[in-house]
Amino acid sequence: MSRRRSGRSDANMSLTPMIDVMTTLLAVFMVTTPMLMNGIDIDLPRAGVSTMTGNDHAIQISIDSKGNYYLLDQQLPSDEIVKRVIAMRGENPNLAITLSGDTHADYGAVMFMMGKLKDVGFQRVGLRTQIYNK
Repeated sequence: MSRRRSGRSDANMSLTPMIDVMTTLLAVFMVTTPMLMNGIDIDLPRAGVSTMTGNDHAIQISIDSKGNYYLLDQQLPSDEIVKRVIAMRGENPNLAITLSGDTHADYGAVMFMMGKLKDVGFQRVGLRTQIYNK
């Protein structure tokens, strides 16, 4: 009763386990992403209806009302922030940066950071605002 194997193998692949894993990962990311986006507490200025509200793939730099700089939620000097985003650009040359300045932040502090980023070659630097509701 020996069985002879033919040269052909059954190459069927079940996608169900892979779909289950991907669905679980999607659910985890959907739940955890809003928690990661909190950052520091700043009051964004209000602008028109076509405002920049941020980009999921952009690095967030914030300036609070006292003029302190934050990379994500970590307070750092401006020079250190520039060094870190330059290092991040090495991994992604198309890196975008979003500046979030508090409504009561010094305009000079926001423009100082934007200028430093432009000086080191970042072309995609934007300002984050809230939508203005009349």
